[in-house]
Amino acid sequence: MSWSWTLYRYLAQQFLAGVGIVYSAFLLLAFSIDVVDLANRTAGRSVSTVVVIGMAILQLPDLGQKMMPFAVLLGGVLAFARLSRSQELVAIRAAGMSAWDFLAPPLAVAAALGILVVMLVTPLSSRMLGQFSALEAKYIKGEASQLAVSRNGLWLRQGDQTQQSVIHALRVTNQGVHLEDVIVFLYGANDHFLGRVDAKAAQLESGIWMLKDAWVSGGDGTPVHHDDYRLATTLTPAQIQESFAPPDTLSFWELPSFIRTAQTAGFSAVRYELYLYTLLAMPALFAAMVFMAASFSVRLGRNGGLPRMILISALAGFGVYFFSEFARALGQTGILPIMLAATAPAAASILIGMTLVFNQEDG
Repeated sequence: MSWSWTLYRYLAQQFLAGVGIVYSAFLLLAFSIDVVDLANRTAGRSVSTVVVIGMAILQLPDLGQKMMPFAVLLGGVLAFARLSRSQELVAIRAAGMSAWDFLAPPLAVAAALGILVVMLVTPLSSRMLGQFSALEAKYIKGEASQLAVSRNGLWLRQGDQTQQSVIHALRVTNQGVHLEDVIVFLYGANDHFLGRVDAKAAQLESGIWMLKDAWVSGGDGTPVHHDDYRLATTLTPAQIQESFAPPDTLSFWELPSFIRTAQTAGFSAVRYELYLYTLLAMPALFAAMVFMAASFSVRLGRNGGLPRMILISALAGFGVYFFSEFARALGQTGILPIMLAATAPAAASILIGMTLVFNQEDG
């Protein structure tokens, strides 16, 4: 039977309204908690309230992106519950519309939301999260080290306000511990140039960079050759890896080229590949949340018990979240293929949700 577009549009609007209500509540709660957390972390550091609120706003899109699957699940439960309690869903089902028919509009809306989040929200959230990370490093962590990779090699800055070194290397191996074709620019206070070091290679050891076949030039530009030249550093291999750009600070459009650049520079790009495939699977994950919400709403229509269904759906959402984190950990360690680790949560959720709907509809 062909159903009216008016009915489809109404169901889509009801679902979108439910998601919007839950998502707005989540954002308000997350912002309030984040402000309190940042205020505690900046206590005693002379950070103004304006900066704290600004940092919370910068982090909000990233938090909202992570909460979106929960909002789709609980928003779907809310929308279907409202339709059930007003007897609209009962009337629709009595008219002969199957669960698969009335699920079509919410599924379309959920998939569209997933595509919208991936293509439009991630560029905004990644840019704002990058600004938040810079403020966090400045006001909370007090870090002065930063790592960047480009097509022209690697750039690394280390030091403090009195002395800094800017290191450039054309090639990187061993996860940033060994550099080749190295140039080091030396600076004093107030960015006063002190000289440069040109070396064939550099190896990070305990508290030093050991530069091989190095030519050291002072402020007058006169080079002096050293077979081995020691450059003091406070960096460790772990710090170098940690200072590498987190995946969620890169937008969906930047990830493919960044992955290629990082691999060319000698760094592992597993985290970034995993994050990219997770974003690609997001529309399917949102669709899975609709299936799960619908299975709960059908039971609600037949048996009642809204609080119980909301609790069950929330537990199901947390189950999906923990399964996603578990699969991601397995993917990062290489136990699971990256593609499988990224898509398994969405695929499993869809299968579970469809099974529940089948059971409620035909079982």
